[in-house]
Amino acid sequence: MHSKKIILNLLLLPLLTTTVFSQTLPSLNNTKINGYKGIWFTLGQFSEYGDKYSGGLGTYTAKHIPLAIYAPKAQKTFFVYGGIAEDRKSDSEKAGRKGKAAGDYLLCMVGSYDHKTGKVSKPTVVHDKNGVFDPHDNPSLALDDQGFVWVFVSGRGRSRPGYMYKSSQPYSIEKFDLMATREATYPQPKFVEGQGFLHLFTKYMGTRLLYFSTSKDGKEWTKDVQLAAIKRPEDKNGGHYQISNQLGSKIVFFFNWHPNGNVDQRTNIYYLQTTDFGKTWTKVDGSPVSIPVTKVDDPALVKEFFSGGKNVYIKDVAFDKNGNPAALYVTGTGFQPGPKNGIKEWRVIYWNGKTWEDHLVATSDHNYDTGSLWIENGKWTVIGPTINAPQNYGGGGEIQIWESNDGRKWKMTKQVTKNSPRNHNYVRRVKDGIDPFKYFWCDGNPNQHSKSYMYFGNSKGAVWQLPYEMKNDQESPAKGQRKN
Repeated sequence: MHSKKIILNLLLLPLLTTTVFSQTLPSLNNTKINGYKGIWFTLGQFSEYGDKYSGGLGTYTAKHIPLAIYAPKAQKTFFVYGGIAEDRKSDSEKAGRKGKAAGDYLLCMVGSYDHKTGKVSKPTVVHDKNGVFDPHDNPSLALDDQGFVWVFVSGRGRSRPGYMYKSSQPYSIEKFDLMATREATYPQPKFVEGQGFLHLFTKYMGTRLLYFSTSKDGKEWTKDVQLAAIKRPEDKNGGHYQISNQLGSKIVFFFNWHPNGNVDQRTNIYYLQTTDFGKTWTKVDGSPVSIPVTKVDDPALVKEFFSGGKNVYIKDVAFDKNGNPAALYVTGTGFQPGPKNGIKEWRVIYWNGKTWEDHLVATSDHNYDTGSLWIENGKWTVIGPTINAPQNYGGGGEIQIWESNDGRKWKMTKQVTKNSPRNHNYVRRVKDGIDPFKYFWCDGNPNQHSKSYMYFGNSKGAVWQLPYEMKNDQESPAKGQRKN
């Protein structure tokens, strides 16, 4: 009965996918919003235990990288997310959108936290999606060597392009200028000092294929170069998702494979890296790999899961003190939520300098439970929703901290959120982050439309809620999680 009620609640919701308004509203670009309001979304792919994923998805997807960067010179953390403007609901209803979610379409937002004052600024709308409800269009972030803040807004296939914006002033979120428009989904920009941007992204060519391009100034970009397009002879299609990170001029990414283009069978783990701004791509040991990768058993293969019927959802990438890469991922059988597909394992796969190791961290009940990985000062840390409550079998849950001294044996050391009214999910690491703003995320009820509140936390598990309503340009976040 419980699962049937969940489905009924979801089916009664307006369909929040790629719908646009029947009329175009005036753009909110470069305006302020009176608080931090995450977007709520349902994919609309229902099974016995609800949607494949839904809830508060302001910091979605794991493939938008990074979402936050600490800038030491400014002593500020800049962060982007998918937000909404509740006060625009009446305008959007007039434009033809009815129902609860009329004011909940996507705004690509940027905020900043001042570590000197402990206050956050009112967030700025960088790009108004003007009727698109889909957080696949969420933004990602880059910071250049002059301190300019860059926001890369995701497109979706070829129907919606990607956009690249640059702040008008260094270390400022007051105004952004459009620099380029390009086909790009899941933006993962990397700024390499003295060279410019290397941008990893996805194109929808019938399926999801991996590309990169480079630019010295963010305006003019090289021709897109394909990185991966694995397809078996018997398949019509292939496809991939990737998760990346950067260590100086070294840019790495792990990726999976979609047999015959089926994202619900995503499997296997592959790895590529470059240290020369994309001129050459290699395995972890430096041996060259021809791109695009097209074979299932390519030398880039790190671990095979397909023969065992296991799905692979890669979540984050970190480096040890020697610069060796590690990836956090979730694996299990089946793509639908619920008990029939069993428990999901959170694992870390790690290059120890000689071989790949793979170790269990924790378990949870959903493929889209998402957290982050740190390796700092000899300590390994995973932070994410590994408790299956309060909305069981929905994406997210209560957040915990797991720690290890070597990446092999893990122990839960802190429960970050407790007795929450809504699931927490998509805990995202701040690049070069420092306390108290080391990671941030949103909450939301995956079983029914809800508000989505935003939070950040420190390395010890303390929590602050970003202000949902703001009267002043700068305000202090409230310590502790919301209980209603």
